[in-house]
Amino acid sequence: MASSTLITPTSKLKLLSLTPIKSKLATTTTSAAAQPSPTSGAAILTRRQLTITVLTATLVSPLIAPTANAESNDEYVKETQEVITKVRTTLTKNKTDPDVADAVADLRATSNSWVAKYRREKSLLGKPSFRDMYSALNAVSGHYISFGPTAPIPAKRKARILEEMDSAEKSLLRGR
Repeated sequence: MASSTLITPTSKLKLLSLTPIKSKLATTTTSAAAQPSPTSGAAILTRRQLTITVLTATLVSPLIAPTANAESNDEYVKETQEVITKVRTTLTKNKTDPDVADAVADLRATSNSWVAKYRREKSLLGKPSFRDMYSALNAVSGHYISFGPTAPIPAKRKARILEEMDSAEKSLLRGR
């Protein structure tokens, strides 16, 4: 059972006749019955009024709620400081320490959640603190994925990671 609205290779396309849209502004009548009464309750908006209202709301809304950005910025700073502390404590652990595997697993979980949360924020992508933290976390995670949780990080890589942590911390203090 074939429907007449389906397009098949053998069917021919039919052009639909388009009826022109009549604007309420274009017609002018003198009768009182054609004009909306003020007691009808709902005001009728024209397309132009609706478009202007939507555009105004879109342009003004970011200006109205700057406090939400400030709260998220404070949260970003706090969580980034926590991740920096966790990275430093994990890197200073000795490979013979029995807690090193758990500390690395905890660090990887924390860094994955930090990256997943803040990588989508367009306002943070240009910040030096985000760039340095992302680079350092990528280096740490990459090392532990490749060599395992008990493998010590080489001195050069460790120095670069700690340097990026210092740079990220300085940028956070400056609000960058």
